[in-house]
Amino acid sequence: MKPCSSGLSSTLSDDPYLAPFHAALERRRMSARRLEARLAGPDGTLANFACGHEFFGLHRRGDTLVFREWAPNASSLFLIGPFCDWTPLKAFQLRPAAEGNGVWELRFPSATLPHDCPYRLRVHWPGGEGDRIPSHARRVVQDPHTGIFNAQVWMPPTPYVWRHARPAAPDAPLLIYEAHVGMAQETEGVGTYAEFRRGILPRIAEAGYNTLQIMALMEHPYYGSFGYHVSNYFAASSRFGTPDELKALIDEAHGLGMRVIMDLVHSHAVRNEVEGLSRFDGTEHQYFHEGARGVHQAWDSRCFDYGKIGVLHFLLSNCRYWLDEYRVDGFRFDGVTSMLYRDHGLGAAFDGYERYFDGNVDEDALAYLTLANTLIHQVRPDAVTVAEDVSGMPGLAAPREQGGVGFDYRMAMGVPDCWFKLIKDTRDEDWDIAWLWHELTNRRAEERTVSYVESHDQSLVGGKTAIFEMMDASMYHAMGSADTDVRVDRGMALHKMMRLATLASAGGGYLTFMGNEFGHPEWVDFPREGNGWSYRYARRQWRLRDDPNLKFHCLADFDRAMLAVFRDRPATSTAKPRMLQLRNEDKVLVFERGGLFFFFNFHPDRSLENYAVDVPPGAYRLILDTDEGRFGGHERLAPDQDYDLAPMVDGETQRTVLRVYLPSRCALVLERKTAAL
Repeated sequence: MKPCSSGLSSTLSDDPYLAPFHAALERRRMSARRLEARLAGPDGTLANFACGHEFFGLHRRGDTLVFREWAPNASSLFLIGPFCDWTPLKAFQLRPAAEGNGVWELRFPSATLPHDCPYRLRVHWPGGEGDRIPSHARRVVQDPHTGIFNAQVWMPPTPYVWRHARPAAPDAPLLIYEAHVGMAQETEGVGTYAEFRRGILPRIAEAGYNTLQIMALMEHPYYGSFGYHVSNYFAASSRFGTPDELKALIDEAHGLGMRVIMDLVHSHAVRNEVEGLSRFDGTEHQYFHEGARGVHQAWDSRCFDYGKIGVLHFLLSNCRYWLDEYRVDGFRFDGVTSMLYRDHGLGAAFDGYERYFDGNVDEDALAYLTLANTLIHQVRPDAVTVAEDVSGMPGLAAPREQGGVGFDYRMAMGVPDCWFKLIKDTRDEDWDIAWLWHELTNRRAEERTVSYVESHDQSLVGGKTAIFEMMDASMYHAMGSADTDVRVDRGMALHKMMRLATLASAGGGYLTFMGNEFGHPEWVDFPREGNGWSYRYARRQWRLRDDPNLKFHCLADFDRAMLAVFRDRPATSTAKPRMLQLRNEDKVLVFERGGLFFFFNFHPDRSLENYAVDVPPGAYRLILDTDEGRFGGHERLAPDQDYDLAPMVDGETQRTVLRVYLPSRCALVLERKTAAL
């Protein structure tokens, strides 16, 4: 795009609400550019800078093991483990490295630490000492008897050999299946990478999703944190299996044609000092802000200082590590709102553009996110990055050359909020269809979004899955194929309509959380003291979906058919949704997108005959009907029927319209097959 006088491209500069803030946008853009130049050096790149994982930590160099650590405040460091009876010895004392800047180094024969050997650091600093897990440890395991975490040497005699090439980036849309390995199994307990690979990947592929988003991959000491209190950023969680088993999972997903993205938690870190990075070298400020700013009170965690070069080196290297070592295809950046604002966005209204440019914005964090996106796309141009931000920060998912941060997508977090407000707090006959349409399509022209009815967030402790909100106890006794129940009938119908409306209007991406595609009941709750350490709600009940005598499979079959409509017509998702008719009194919404025409009647009991809608000339065919019997509907329409246009006189005006029978709580998808001659 042609640059404007401010240096920004026309996309952001044309937004009249941003006009007063062009200088701030340009300042941010130049700040990121200067920081990149500083990190890359005169002849380098960000990719060259972000390779700390190849320098720090434990590495084999011929017959020698080289261990390096960054600890600027430390006075001495010792590697300890069974090889020295866990006692600091001179032979395993690190020395200041030639690089200086707080870097320490130790070299010793590789036979000293065999594969699987546990180890950790004993760090001494002025006035104290403590054990620490090395910052770049690639495997961290917990002793099942003592509960103690240690780093573990992971250098198998035969390295993992990748079997499948990475799939190409999919044509639109991005269809994301959000999953948690530990809770993917049906039995009460912690699932494994191997179980997920064998039992869950085939389900996801069959369902039609092209992207797997895996949660909780980075090591975290407390299982109930859902993986969001990370302790070891370069270690895949060992509670699910070995690094090679995770590689096999990702490899198999690639073989099935699915790309794999992971949750990346760079917004905060666990407060644990032995297992994590907090007070690693005895100071509060090595990785984090010092004092109150370094503590996230709401999350009980530590907040990174994105203005420090050492922290940028650590985090950018972490981005590259997962791309290099595990061949992930991108990241969903968690907690971006918390990163962007000094108050973490807690309780903020974000009701005016000035909120994005006041002194509350952490511009160091904004610069880091810009460079992280630059690095990721430099290393893997086809990688995908998604921002989880509820604030609506302008330009977050706009290209960097337009003054944006460079994310490929942002989560459309207002969409699930809208749906849950409707199904929980609003009578069906009072639904505001205009407000619904606004929320479904509310996005900036320069940004792509990932829309969803529900993710894991909606069903965490204190919430329920969408279908359980609608059906409640009826799910326990009225989901049989022959059962009749008004709550189940409503929940089945709206479950399909909500998902179709969300996908059909999405800004390029759509997401579901594991199991919700078939109407998984209840909520998500990890074992904790408050529930007697139970795994009952930390699992997925696949038997519900597989039982032909229950209605859950009808929802799963609809979900698969719905995805196929869009997957087979990628141009649909790149077109802009165009509203054709919105009648709030009828609870009707009709819109067109890329040659498909979507008819929704949300009214709880009013069906509409010969409903007239102005459409372009041509022939139309019904290709999807939420009311089909195979989808658990009432079969009020004949399948695959064709529609002819009909004349309609409106006063002195005569026009040609499409007339359809639109049953209550039903949605139709019509395809325009040919244009009239």
